[in-house]
Amino acid sequence: MNMLIEPIAQSLNIKAEQVENTLKLLEEGNTVPFIARYRKEVTKGLDEEQILFIQKEYSYQQNLQQRKEDVLRLIEQQGKLTPQIKEEVAKCSKLSQVEDIYRPYQQKKKTRATMAIALGLEPLADKLYSCPKQLDINKEAAKYINEKVTDASVAIKGAQDIIAERVSDDAKLRWKVMESIMKYGKIITKAKKDHGDEKKVYKMYYDHCEPVAKIANHRVMAIDRAEKEKVITVSFDYDMAYLERYALRGITRDRETVVLSYLEAAVNDGLKRLLFPSVEREIRSNLTSKAQEQSIEIFSLNLEKLLLQPPVSTPMILGFDPAFCTGCKLAVVDSTGKLIKIDVIYPHPPVNKAQEAAKKLVDLCRKYPIGIIAIGNGTASRESESFVAKVIKENDLNVRYTLVSEAGASVYSASELARQEFPDLHVEQRSAISIARRLIDPLAELIKIDPKSIGVGQYQHDLPAKQLNERLDFAILKCVNRVGVDVNTASIELLMHVAGLNKANAKAIVDYRNEHGRFTDRSQLKKVKKMGEKTFEQCAGFLRIHDGDNMLDQTGIHPESYELAKRLLQSYKIDELNKLDFAQCAKEVGSDEYTIKDIATILSAPGRDYREQFDGPILRSDVLEIDDLKIGDKLQGIVRNVTDFGAFIDIGLHEDGLAHISRLSNKRINHPSEAVNVNDIVDVYVADIDKEREKVQLSLVKI
Repeated sequence: MNMLIEPIAQSLNIKAEQVENTLKLLEEGNTVPFIARYRKEVTKGLDEEQILFIQKEYSYQQNLQQRKEDVLRLIEQQGKLTPQIKEEVAKCSKLSQVEDIYRPYQQKKKTRATMAIALGLEPLADKLYSCPKQLDINKEAAKYINEKVTDASVAIKGAQDIIAERVSDDAKLRWKVMESIMKYGKIITKAKKDHGDEKKVYKMYYDHCEPVAKIANHRVMAIDRAEKEKVITVSFDYDMAYLERYALRGITRDRETVVLSYLEAAVNDGLKRLLFPSVEREIRSNLTSKAQEQSIEIFSLNLEKLLLQPPVSTPMILGFDPAFCTGCKLAVVDSTGKLIKIDVIYPHPPVNKAQEAAKKLVDLCRKYPIGIIAIGNGTASRESESFVAKVIKENDLNVRYTLVSEAGASVYSASELARQEFPDLHVEQRSAISIARRLIDPLAELIKIDPKSIGVGQYQHDLPAKQLNERLDFAILKCVNRVGVDVNTASIELLMHVAGLNKANAKAIVDYRNEHGRFTDRSQLKKVKKMGEKTFEQCAGFLRIHDGDNMLDQTGIHPESYELAKRLLQSYKIDELNKLDFAQCAKEVGSDEYTIKDIATILSAPGRDYREQFDGPILRSDVLEIDDLKIGDKLQGIVRNVTDFGAFIDIGLHEDGLAHISRLSNKRINHPSEAVNVNDIVDVYVADIDKEREKVQLSLVKI
């Protein structure tokens, strides 16, 4: 086990003991959020990402070790295992390296080489491979003539086929070729004739060349998609002649031989027909995998930031779902997300009942204590923004508005969950409610929607579904458990993302709540069906009970630490807790400093929401037009999406502006996420304006 643990510890730059302790906790059935939050004293403060890495990497190391053993056993069964092979396999750190070593010993399908071996030509190949100084090649080949080997030239060609496959199967040569292409090669793309890219989406790849070592992940994704859509061809350019000489020297070791020309032909054939195409495919696959992993990570990070946007505190919100023909749907929602009023107005063409729509909007704002109008940012959003801003100004309403991403609102509205929540409403009306709720409690609302429909990724439709779903599910798990869940109001969809719970547990909690009324004490959770001791241990600290019998139930303090928390409250004043010497206090009370620090932090601000540290929405009362802008203007915007090449920022125009990575910071950064995150409120400068295309280039660096 230790030899598997050490590489993981080195990767994370932590002690092997931390890895070992974490693995033990995982083996005992503890969840990642529970370990990260309530077992810091065991892991020495590892976070969720580090724990997940340990979990995945250990599994990989186990698979790697098992494959090494299998390969050595299979080679040994063939009587070909040597101390050198054992040493080479032992040094492998990747499964692909083990497979490369095993390649010459694998049972192959019918190939030119296997057919030649079947004809008994392997001894002739060995003779050529030995680089003889003197040999009558035709006379030697004639020894192998039979019914199937009709003449010496057929025998020689068969021997060359065997040598060609040996060249292709040589692991060290394969690694050399891969290293050479990765370091010095170029990737080249050319447009196909009649490619059908009418909008010229892939124009930059019609005639493109760049070093393999420097190609950005997002360009790999774009090239892959363009090739899939049959717009371009993709190839590599590298020094084949050098690699051919290198491979030949690997056989001859610069010895003189009379069969040099035959070996040279066999080597070149093995490289061009077998090795080069195989390595090129592997490099393409590796580039794609790396790009996909990066896209998944960025998607995950963006999703976390979106889910962790802080709730807006206001008595009521008016959800405004814009549209032209079908009218703008309105939904008045209170601070708990309860629907108060539903309506529709037609301020835009083709109906054009702007005056009637304005009166209805004013009446709603005066009848209900609406503080904010949440306008969906889809079709007719900017026209609706202009309408709302005009109504607010002309009627002197004490109301502000904000644009809310409505990505996925239609997906939710047509879902079974939405039908259960609002069976008597139309799909469009449900959308308005969802838009409003996204301000009241973004996490609780967005959790209902497939993350791939939320609109904060790049190339998500080109990503492997299983990996993407697993990573996004983990992002949701992290967010839900960092924020905590009100057990008396949470939906099944929200509860099932709490550590230790699944859909059956979550449903059982809601059923118990419906039958017995609200929970007043965390200990009541033990009475819920399917709630065993282990499940309770994992979930209890993340489930909150407000206005219950025990003040600690509304905090993130775990029930196992209640006695400790009470002792701290008895011994110290609230304002003294964060000034404690945590290490010394831990010794005095027989605990650990991680637990003491967490409890002290929570007791110092028991009602604090984890999301308060992040930016909320930008609230506006007037509209911005592209004609209002000039280069150099300073504006405030909110980051809507972060990609590999830059950030899309909402400054109040019809389209989000793009701040390229080169304009996000005064210093060099490797990725936009080093400078901004989704939902950040940022000061930006107008760098360029394209009025014809209604595009604005932005900069976080002063122009």
